[in-house]
Amino acid sequence: MNKIFAGLVAAIVFSAGVAAAAESPATITFDTKNGKVTFPHKAHQDRFKGDCTKCHADKTGGKIAGWSKDKAHGLCRKCHQTEKKGPTKCVDCHKK
Repeated sequence: MNKIFAGLVAAIVFSAGVAAAAESPATITFDTKNGKVTFPHKAHQDRFKGDCTKCHADKTGGKIAGWSKDKAHGLCRKCHQTEKKGPTKCVDCHKK
């Protein structure tokens, strides 16, 4: 009986995680002093096949801990340079 209950709880938690990922915004816009940055969240989810840990601390996603200018530049720009895909110059992301 306990194994059945544990299995049901695991299925519910897994389903909630999948539903949360499916309901995340298609784009996220950050207002910065150098202009708005529009982040194509869905495109990144698709590119990394739903592996949220490329950016987030764990597979559940959510806000990125310690999000700041330095964190964004370190995480996003570095990934773009490594993957040789995506913008790396200021004006490519920051639109006034």
